[in-house]
Amino acid sequence: MNLLTVVTEAWNEQSGFGSRLARIGMSIGAERIGGSVYDLPPGESVCPFHFHYGVEEWLVVLEGRPTLRTPDGEQVLEPWDAASFPVGPAGAHLVRNDTPESVRILMLSTVANPSIAVYPDSDKIGTRPDVDTDRLDFLRSSAIDYWTGEGA
Repeated sequence: MNLLTVVTEAWNEQSGFGSRLARIGMSIGAERIGGSVYDLPPGESVCPFHFHYGVEEWLVVLEGRPTLRTPDGEQVLEPWDAASFPVGPAGAHLVRNDTPESVRILMLSTVANPSIAVYPDSDKIGTRPDVDTDRLDFLRSSAIDYWTGEGA
């Protein structure tokens, strides 16, 4: 598969997160490493600022100059720059396109099921199991006590 010519498809149309995506991991036979190519139009981000428990990610810039936000601040990346995002809060990241040209990136990640995604800006936590019906996002403020609903 050629990462520069693979065709991406509409993935998300949420305002500010209108990227296109081509999932490549499974299509090239990968089982333990996931990979996706994203095309980011001007003004768009891949997804909200987040980190994972159970999943490490890498970013490789294929085309354009995206802005990378991490806990250490923001920086503009160049084609062929790479970054890694370790498991936990130190790996928090957001990739956005602040330029007038399109950006193409490759995101690689370990495949771990289940895993947890945390979104510090909106104070959400997301479950990430293999079962779509249990792939849920919650505000931390909606947390309940472990024993809620359990009768004696």
